[in-house]
Amino acid sequence: MRFPFLTVTSGWKTFYGFLQRGLLSADQRLWSSALKCSRSSSQLSKEKCFYITTPIFYVNAAPHLGHLYSAVIADCLHRWKLLQGFESRFATGTDEHGLKIQQAAEAAGKDPLTFCTEVSQRFETLFSSCSVSFTDYIRTTEQRHRLAVEHFWSVLWNKGLIYKGIYEGWYSTQDESFLVPSQVGDALDPSGKEVKVSLESGHKVEWMKEENYMFRLSSFRSLLLDWLVKNPGAVQPERFHQAVLQWLQEDLPDLSVSRQRSRLQWGIPVPGDPEQTIYVWLDALVNYLTVVGYPDKHERWWHVAHHVIGKDILKFHAIYWPAFLLGAGLPLPQVIHVHSHWTVGGRKMSKSLGNVVDPFEHSQMFTNDGMRYFLLRQGVPDTDCNYTHDKVQKLLNAELADSLGGLLNRITAPTLNPAQVYPAFCSHSFPRDRRGRAVEEDYHMVETVRSLSTVVEKHYEGMQVYKALEAISACVKQTNGFVQRHTPWKLDRSDSKDGRWLDTIIHLTLECLRVYGTLLQPVVPEISDRLLTRLGVQSQERSWKDLNFLGRYFGTDCSFEGRPLGSNCGLLFSRLETQSGAKQKTMKSKKPAQKR
Repeated sequence: MRFPFLTVTSGWKTFYGFLQRGLLSADQRLWSSALKCSRSSSQLSKEKCFYITTPIFYVNAAPHLGHLYSAVIADCLHRWKLLQGFESRFATGTDEHGLKIQQAAEAAGKDPLTFCTEVSQRFETLFSSCSVSFTDYIRTTEQRHRLAVEHFWSVLWNKGLIYKGIYEGWYSTQDESFLVPSQVGDALDPSGKEVKVSLESGHKVEWMKEENYMFRLSSFRSLLLDWLVKNPGAVQPERFHQAVLQWLQEDLPDLSVSRQRSRLQWGIPVPGDPEQTIYVWLDALVNYLTVVGYPDKHERWWHVAHHVIGKDILKFHAIYWPAFLLGAGLPLPQVIHVHSHWTVGGRKMSKSLGNVVDPFEHSQMFTNDGMRYFLLRQGVPDTDCNYTHDKVQKLLNAELADSLGGLLNRITAPTLNPAQVYPAFCSHSFPRDRRGRAVEEDYHMVETVRSLSTVVEKHYEGMQVYKALEAISACVKQTNGFVQRHTPWKLDRSDSKDGRWLDTIIHLTLECLRVYGTLLQPVVPEISDRLLTRLGVQSQERSWKDLNFLGRYFGTDCSFEGRPLGSNCGLLFSRLETQSGAKQKTMKSKKPAQKR
């Protein structure tokens, strides 16, 4: 089933023209349902709903840093939408079918379901401990998922998009992926034997020939191209959008979507054919629909779907998945957010190299919020990022302990604010006409902080969280400079002018901190909670609409003025000790006492 008339230049309008004139065949009419869904979803988009997903993580091994990174990104976007007043759903979970799982369970001497349950619980525990606030945790071994997959398969089958044929070609068990010859190269295994490997992942591949069910992927190339050209933000960042477009310049072969049951027992059987097992990627991708109630109750959430994925699974999500959805007559995801990988010492994490970062261990070492902050502050979506112990420690000490934590401790100290209240702002001390005690840098800081929410909104929306945190960090430094410049601890509170200026300095600094604490909630929820609680900001006063920075200066009321501060709960973030410092302490503790 090919559509030579549906080129990138003709697009959907041409399709509608053929549909209206009755020039489409019965098979071609399957597209109308997808297009109707796309149009109806635009009407539903007026609702403030948001649906974000991580990939479901393969349980053939324990969680690593990359898994936590995906989850933290999605959690940040979920919390960001809640902050804006959206109703948001956030799904994560585990992918538990496939040959790798079958082999890993056998190697561990366990039945597959027991093996999957144990590893899945480790993922769930990690995410919960790092404040990943998922609303849905899906496992592909659940009955609700099996029913969704069977229905999805039946829809594609009934539309003639799945047929039985012979697949002959390369297959990577590690990647659970079929490859064309151009994706395969030569390499040597550890014993020096020549083997064929995937050029993308480096994993060994094997030649296979078997009778499987095939999906007519070749029929979808033009429509996928059209979708990407007409929706330049569908895959972000731009680098990955261009990569998908490049892949689509070549013909798409039809895709094998099953394996013989004799080879793969651990999976969902093909409906009506118990001798075949549904291909793990088709099975896994449907999880995004399962969570929102497919096939009966998914419409409200599916039209606002956003996926967060690693770059290694881009092809599955930006080519196979959209083609499956179009075939099933369902809307495509609004955005596929892609991120790059973490390396250690500039090298890919690998068990053989012994450089895999254990996220459990490091989140305990640097705290849960500390790990979240580092990953989102240093993680650049379109570039691989390097992870080192010293880099984490230096960043967290500089930005969370010293800059943000130091500012809070300094401005709420009883010696500076003995009444422990949110003091009044004096417009005579800090007038709009710039004739008071404030200097030009102070006015620049006020305008920068006032516009900070707009900057942060732009970067959160584009999954450029590191840029949002960079902007917040720059403002925190400006506010520290403001306090240092005016040395409020040197002012004489008994003098009326000094007293009003001192209160104004404290008020303005507290207002800045309130903005920072509010904007940081999606990134470091525990630290933000402690900060806002210390300022006396109630839980119902922490949303986007409550920002209203420095209302008294800009001619509105400030509901916090005169309010008691919250209790002092100690340091906002304790400085982390360097490895060399820890060693020195250990050596001192072991040093024998000197004789007198």
